Amino acid sequence: MNESLAIILTIVVGLAVIGGFIPVFLKARRNSQNYSGPRDANDPAPLDADGSGASPTTTLLEDRPETRAPASEIAVEEAETAPAVEKPLPVEGRLVRLRARLAKSNNALGKGLLALLARDTIDEDVWEEVEETLLLADIGTDSTMELVDVLRERVKVLGVRSPEHVKAMLREELIKLVDPTMDRALNISRHDDRPAVLMVVGVNGVGKTTTVGKLARVLVAEDKDVLLGAADTFRAAAAEQLATWGARVGVPTVKSDVDGADPASVAFEAVKAGIEQEVDVVMIDTAGRLQNKVGLMDELGKVKRVIEKQATVDEVLLVLDATTGQNGLTQAKVFSEVVNITGIVLTKLDGTAKGGIVVAIQKTLGVPVKLIGLGEGADDLAPFDAENFVDALLS
Repeated sequence: MNESLAIILTIVVGLAVIGGFIPVFLKARRNSQNYSGPRDANDPAPLDADGSGASPTTTLLEDRPETRAPASEIAVEEAETAPAVEKPLPVEGRLVRLRARLAKSNNALGKGLLALLARDTIDEDVWEEVEETLLLADIGTDSTMELVDVLRERVKVLGVRSPEHVKAMLREELIKLVDPTMDRALNISRHDDRPAVLMVVGVNGVGKTTTVGKLARVLVAEDKDVLLGAADTFRAAAAEQLATWGARVGVPTVKSDVDGADPASVAFEAVKAGIEQEVDVVMIDTAGRLQNKVGLMDELGKVKRVIEKQATVDEVLLVLDATTGQNGLTQAKVFSEVVNITGIVLTKLDGTAKGGIVVAIQKTLGVPVKLIGLGEGADDLAPFDAENFVDALLS
């Protein structure tokens, strides 16, 4: 019995000793995966202290040392590198496509006038229809009266109303009304020691951020070095949306990680970064502001003043939704008083939009329409051209 008990105790002691060595062995085996020297490409990743796998770190926001602003937490989000970067369509290709789309979707004005003026008999009833057609196209009362008077005189003098003559006459008068003499070039030439600065303003929902993104594509296609500033800090995800647009064409974005950050600070840092990085153009996207909110309009003026502490604002583009008609004209008047608008961008100039708003805005403000957008595509933005616009209406 004593001998059996001794054997059992010996076995138990042996198992206990062996069990004590097992954790030591496993730990030594696990630590053998942590390399202190150079690692090959196919080596496993180092393990954390708790034995879990460590994944590579990916930095979404990369601060450039010279633009770091700890107080405001503003950072430069670098654009993705090739091959993720897209190549925008050349300007010529976009113009052809936009003209074709405009001719299909927005030519009720031209066709209506052609049909009326080509009638065998043009009496007062016809002229009233012409006037109504122009007013419904949002051309505006003064421009409508002016155009009707000119058409009356020319029809009376010509005495003929063949489709060819009527179309030529109408084309000539509409081009005069749209005014091809206006300077529609964007002021985007780099200065000797700093970039050109462009601000984009407008009310909520007109497509400002999208316009900035599309315009960045246009400038990249023209071999411009561009930087974006996300000063719309009030709308959720506006900065991320702008950064995404920039990343698609390899353009960096200066933005704040703090919701509701000071827009003027972001704009200031964007221009500062543009100067230090020696880019050609800095574009500032601003918050959508209701034109009847005095405080918000004052802040928009503040953004412009803060930018001008280190650079001039070379271009202020007001984005208008063409489908809003005369409401867009009201918006344009208010914005022009606050930030001195230099050009208009008409978006959504398709479907139910009325091309006459081009005439009304330019005549009222003396500010040219410089860009038009006819769709949601990335390359659906192009320079406005008076003759091409009228030709599309009459096609």
